[in-house]
Amino acid sequence: MDWGTLAGTALGAILGVGTTLIAERSRWRRESTAREQAVRQQLYAEYLGALSLTTHRLRDLKRSTGLTREERIEQAGEILGSTNAYHLRYQMLIIAPAQLGDAADQAFMRVRDLRDRFDGPDISADPDWPSTMSAVSEALDSLRRAMRADLTTD
Repeated sequence: MDWGTLAGTALGAILGVGTTLIAERSRWRRESTAREQAVRQQLYAEYLGALSLTTHRLRDLKRSTGLTREERIEQAGEILGSTNAYHLRYQMLIIAPAQLGDAADQAFMRVRDLRDRFDGPDISADPDWPSTMSAVSEALDSLRRAMRADLTTD
């Protein structure tokens, strides 16, 4: 038996297996990154949707007539809870990068400030409503920009 042939065969096998392992690792990394980005994209869309839906419903509640102050306060709280914003907020704080998590938290707090406007005596004559709505819009725009930046950096 020729030792050179045996060594050549062994070296060829090692190189073949090594190359295959490197290629598989590279493919796995690409697929993993794509899955992670798809999860983030889905979460970002759901979170923005929940905050926007909450804002829209709170605006509608402000326009509704025939409700007592207590009924409005109760409905405002139910609106924020029913849109899944709390649950999605915590997912954002866990999954999103720290800077994006801060923007997500700020947007949530602005929406919560909007909800808290219903604690006042007469929401239909609230002088701070326009500035609170403006703060919500600015926070959502800032969050949207941060989300886009995060999704395009990968």
